[in-house]
Amino acid sequence: MSATIALASATADAQNKSNSYGREEYITVDKQVKLHVTDWGEGKPVVLIHGWPLSDAMYEYQYQFLVEKGYRVIGITLRGFGKSDKPYGVYNYDVYAQDIKTVLDKLNIQDATLGGFSMGGAISIHYIANYNNNRVSKLALFGAAAPSWTKRADYAFGFTPEAVNDLIALSKTNRPQLLENFGKIFGASETSIRAGLGNWLGGINIEASPYATTQSLIALRDTDLREELSNINIPTAIFHGTKDVICEFALAEQMNIGIKNSYIVKFENSGHGLFLEELEKFNNELLSFLQK
Repeated sequence: MSATIALASATADAQNKSNSYGREEYITVDKQVKLHVTDWGEGKPVVLIHGWPLSDAMYEYQYQFLVEKGYRVIGITLRGFGKSDKPYGVYNYDVYAQDIKTVLDKLNIQDATLGGFSMGGAISIHYIANYNNNRVSKLALFGAAAPSWTKRADYAFGFTPEAVNDLIALSKTNRPQLLENFGKIFGASETSIRAGLGNWLGGINIEASPYATTQSLIALRDTDLREELSNINIPTAIFHGTKDVICEFALAEQMNIGIKNSYIVKFENSGHGLFLEELEKFNNELLSFLQK
């Protein structure tokens, strides 16, 4: 190989490495645990956390919208779901929040908006309450399963623990039926999400680890974030469907009461699938929040 060709090859290799810097599709967060990350665009970062038992793929119709509006969008798939590794071990909000911290640290993300859907919203609250730093400056909660997804002696909202126990039992014996049942109540009605989109979501759901699916239901049943809400001091937008039966609208009101600098955006025609049922409004309200 001539010196000229060698120099050109080395230059191309360096350029390729430069172009891909910070854009790894898989990021190691723990010993032998890699998370799948969608990392597109340039500009101020928006970090998105999916719900149970989805993956970062759920934000397909937000990714290109945000990139076209001049943002860098980063979707993180939690361990146990989607294309991320699915090891045996602990699956709870502490582990998930630590994994998010590791990804943001490795990418050196600064001044981001963190958005989380359903369980991902609860995990995002837990992250901010425990790792509040300069990496995240705004919080967006989409149909969040918080501050508690289950009823308690002094808390009258959400599912009963007994009902969640039934879901856990079904997860262990007939996971496809569990996912089908949730699919029927995901929207404001059984037909409010078009069949093609419903099938697409179902395909994402079945990709999850059976063990992580069950363990995350246990975490959803047992985790109470009410005391953590007062630790959130950054601007917070709460997007919630008024017809949501998976995370009833009262949860949004409880979060709004507990988070000082927060406001609610009502999705009057949506159930839990607000990011699809009112896609245009969802994207535009998110953009409006990012631009504030």
